[in-house]
Amino acid sequence: MDYVQWITPMHESNAKYLELVRELSDRIVEAQRPIRILDGIKWCNEVRGKFFEGGCRQLPEVDAAYYQRKNPLDFDPAAVRAQFHQIDRDIARKLGQLNPLAMIMRRICREYQSVVRMLEARGTPDFGIYSEELYGSASDVFHAGDPTLADLGTTMEGTLINLLKNQSMVEMEKNITAERAVKMLNRRLLDAFPDAGIRVLLNDQMTADAAAGSDYLKIRSDARFNALDIDVLEVHEGWVHLGTTLNGMAQPWCTFLSKGPPSSTTTQEGLAVLTEILTMRSSPTRLYRLINRVRAVTLAEEGANFIEVFEYLRGNHMSDDDAYVIAARVFRGSTPQGRPFTKDLAYMRGFIQTYNFMRLGMSEGKLDSLPVLFCGKVTLEDIKTYRLLMDEGVVVAPKFLPPHFADMKGLATWMSFSRFISSLNFEQLEADYSALL
Repeated sequence: MDYVQWITPMHESNAKYLELVRELSDRIVEAQRPIRILDGIKWCNEVRGKFFEGGCRQLPEVDAAYYQRKNPLDFDPAAVRAQFHQIDRDIARKLGQLNPLAMIMRRICREYQSVVRMLEARGTPDFGIYSEELYGSASDVFHAGDPTLADLGTTMEGTLINLLKNQSMVEMEKNITAERAVKMLNRRLLDAFPDAGIRVLLNDQMTADAAAGSDYLKIRSDARFNALDIDVLEVHEGWVHLGTTLNGMAQPWCTFLSKGPPSSTTTQEGLAVLTEILTMRSSPTRLYRLINRVRAVTLAEEGANFIEVFEYLRGNHMSDDDAYVIAARVFRGSTPQGRPFTKDLAYMRGFIQTYNFMRLGMSEGKLDSLPVLFCGKVTLEDIKTYRLLMDEGVVVAPKFLPPHFADMKGLATWMSFSRFISSLNFEQLEADYSALL
């Protein structure tokens, strides 16, 4: 029996099969609803205030008791884990253990069980172990024999520091208030999603400058932006994160595609960073912040504590505020001396993986696979399965695509040379061109 026949079993009617997929998919969506990873691990503003009041010399007072007191879980962890276990078993019984869609759905159920265990372990050494299991480590390689993510961080850091020394790389003053940013982004996202009811809202409880939800984008009420920041938010949070959520919500059967488990984070964040770069919305300063997140995770994995990571960032051309934000991102959920929360590796890991996937798709002329990236919260490893599911009508094509994906002529032209250019010897190029610079 071929691959496609496993997707739609021959012994069941197609309609009955699709209803089973929808029922099980809805159960995954409902079971994950109370899980809010970032809300469960965040550090409150009081921690930040005390750190700076103490002259940045005392480790923040964050331990397991802190999370229980400040961020209590509003669900029963054991009950939610049991719920996902039961859904996992029902998927195997009703769809079959070898069905490719069932394998994806069962993996998601097991991921969410690990997420719950990670949240139960906040403020303990086990938190970092679960984080690494879900999001990876800076010591991971892209392929056997390749450099690690930590190596990428070191290499890119040096390149970007050299770039940022140039006066032309200095960014504009952040003189756009949060209120004005809300108005600007509301207009832009209304144009991008005219019938989706997208809202951009002020929020005074956030630690990040902005965050996307299911049909909204939240902006921290005291944040300030420049024009380039607004451009980045439009494409990163809007076109990619909101776009893939809306496309996932439009799925008639695989409704779980509207929700992103940790395995989808790498592809989602990588696609968002790649979109920033392809649309010329990013900047060396923006990329430098992302690379410093990789460096911060690397240092924490090597045993550095919060103050050591903070001091490294502060001594590396970062303001006190930016250094604190990145260091807090790395240690949230853990303790100031514990193993890091490694989610921030997803941006650069995902960028490299997604870029290489697109480059290969372009070079082999398999353009039909590229829009699948936007059909919901997908992972690269499942793209082939979802492409076949689209042919079967189990997954529908994305309703929204960013302009450069909706019409890929420009993107295809831009990437046509990438395979050849990447094969050139850079050391020889340096020798040949150094006299011209």
